[in-house]
Amino acid sequence: MRAPSAGDGVPADRPAAPVNSHNEWDPLEEVVVGRLDGAVVPSRHPVVACNLPPWAARLQGLTAGRRYPKILVERAQRELDGFVGLLRSLGVTVTRPDPVDHGRRFRTPHWSSRGFCNACPRDCLLVVGDEIIETPMAWPCRYFETHSYRTLLKDYFRRGARWTAAPRPQLTDELFVPGHRRPRAGEPVRHIVTEFEPVFDAADFVRVGRDLFVTRGNVTNRMGVDWLRRHLGPGYRIHEIASRCRTPMHIDTTFMPLAPGKVMINPEYVDVDGLPDILRSWDILVAPEPDPMDDRLLRLTSLCGKWLSMNVLMIDEKRVIVERHHTGMVNALKKWGFEPIPCDFLHYAPFGGSFHCATLDVRRRGTLESYFH
Repeated sequence: MRAPSAGDGVPADRPAAPVNSHNEWDPLEEVVVGRLDGAVVPSRHPVVACNLPPWAARLQGLTAGRRYPKILVERAQRELDGFVGLLRSLGVTVTRPDPVDHGRRFRTPHWSSRGFCNACPRDCLLVVGDEIIETPMAWPCRYFETHSYRTLLKDYFRRGARWTAAPRPQLTDELFVPGHRRPRAGEPVRHIVTEFEPVFDAADFVRVGRDLFVTRGNVTNRMGVDWLRRHLGPGYRIHEIASRCRTPMHIDTTFMPLAPGKVMINPEYVDVDGLPDILRSWDILVAPEPDPMDDRLLRLTSLCGKWLSMNVLMIDEKRVIVERHHTGMVNALKKWGFEPIPCDFLHYAPFGGSFHCATLDVRRRGTLESYFH
């Protein structure tokens, strides 16, 4: 977005919009990066356990609500500090949520829980243009997660941003399929959330100007997609990407727009022939098989699958931050014409993700456009 001039009828020194982000690749100017302070293992609940293998779900249940082991926090914190330093060295303004003690118990009239962490602002907040939307999340332990961002949200609002909160869900038993179990290989994909009320995580959406893409799964239901569609109105379109993942949760390891006309897909989760027709004119870039993980502790504690290699952050249409360990992804991005910037971030996985998950791009230098004709 060019700076205003005297000929525009507005003061040349008018401050830039505090929130302005329409896609995943315009030049990045300001980003919120998560924190690890006060993190605890997610509280025990079927909507958490359904995303894990049975043995991992049992381990998670035994440690639910406890502080993360010091070794995990320290390794992740070193990498997080390095990532923040890298962003600042690239000229990006970095803001952070408030530290929170997630071990404190809270309750509603129907249930009680402890928290989780605020490592992944991408999950609980969705930026569409000049608006920030607090999302109705399905994990009870994340019910008040956006409160740690309220200092930032109020500041953005005072400076002109729009601030919306989706309907607060009840998260009663009616929202969850009783006795739900993770599908076995070859079984049809099924989700634990019902259509009792709208729920969605912001990380199940990616933005391509006037078009958004979504995967429904274990935290986003059809009512949630319909709520956002009606809220955004006729100026936007939302397209569904069907996922073959047996535990679908968050689109950014399935389908990742990288630049105008280029989208990276997960060959394990996405059927290229089943993509929306609107993408037929785009280059479909098939993500390489992730490099194997040797760290046994990391494999045991990660809340995410092996495809975190796809969880990259675009600095602009060319430059992209990518995990240093995943040399296959680094080489693929070079081959596709991008300029990868390697950064260590493997040990953030136990807290919910990688570069895309750990950030919320609140301001990119660009305008609202349609990239499909």
